[in-house]
Amino acid sequence: MTEAATDEVLFETRGALGLVTLNRPKALNALTLGMIRAMQDQLRAWETDERVTRVAVQGSGGRAFCAGGDVRRIYEADKAGQTEAMFAIWQGEYDLVAAMARYPKPIVALIDGIVMGGGVGISVHGPVRVASESYAFAMPEVGIGFIPDVGTTALLPRLPGHAGTYLALTGSRIGAGDALALGLATHAARAADFPAIVDDLAAGIAIAQAVAAHAAPAPEAGPVIREAGLIDACFSADSVQAILDRLDAAPDSEFAAETARTIRLRSPTSLSLAFEQMRRGASLTVPEAIRTEYRLVTRIMRGHDFYEGVRAVLVDKDNRPAWQPATLDTVDPEAIRAAFEPAGETEPSFS
Repeated sequence: MTEAATDEVLFETRGALGLVTLNRPKALNALTLGMIRAMQDQLRAWETDERVTRVAVQGSGGRAFCAGGDVRRIYEADKAGQTEAMFAIWQGEYDLVAAMARYPKPIVALIDGIVMGGGVGISVHGPVRVASESYAFAMPEVGIGFIPDVGTTALLPRLPGHAGTYLALTGSRIGAGDALALGLATHAARAADFPAIVDDLAAGIAIAQAVAAHAAPAPEAGPVIREAGLIDACFSADSVQAILDRLDAAPDSEFAAETARTIRLRSPTSLSLAFEQMRRGASLTVPEAIRTEYRLVTRIMRGHDFYEGVRAVLVDKDNRPAWQPATLDTVDPEAIRAAFEPAGETEPSFS
């Protein structure tokens, strides 16, 4: 039975299952503030609905589970002087992620295609994360002058070795094989079998049994696992510049050379912030991580690189951002440290 529906997100109660379907396929199911608020309301309703014992989240269209938050809308809000609306999007998204991370009923994420940014936030903190054959994970924020967020400050440093720092500083995509090996995904299944998993979940079949009944063989590991030794050797360095130096010194490694080239295209300020996130994050809970990220957002939204990155990548699409400052050695380390401190204004708790 359909409980509520909008053009952007659909909700159904099907037997024991509360089903969320993100429904902006042309926008890769990117989250709008309307979607965020609708999901918050429906999750609260299901929390007290005794019929619903589990929730599943999926995307429509086959190309993406969710490509993240609607950063272009945030960019446009700033250009229109709508500061309050801009911060409402950030706080709404972070509130939703925090609520899903602590949700009392198990959430099953059925991830077909791209999962980035906010899409990671509404999927990765749940106990069951099923990756399809086209699964593609990334936290590419440093490429638009932003930072890895939605709780990944706590998540990425806890991945095996230094894979999390690699993902944070490069923004590189990984497939299901690497995601399963790292623990970002918990199961593999063909996208064609996702409807059958939904049916079994709705029938009240135990979640582990429902997923296992339609499991696919784990895909082969990708470059993060194949190059784990090199990643650990280089990304264990004590600064972004030291990481680059180690990558440059790696003998006869095209992977190292390409990784260094990728990092050098990213915002120096974002790289410095993301590196510090990875240094601090392993000791943080998800709510503490989200609160830290919101502090960083309050600084970033008053700066230059986010707007320049969105302009270059999403608006003008010239892919030639002019970062300020332009190099790692001109980033003020004191400004990086200060960005992690309270901003002197009332902060949401996200707990």
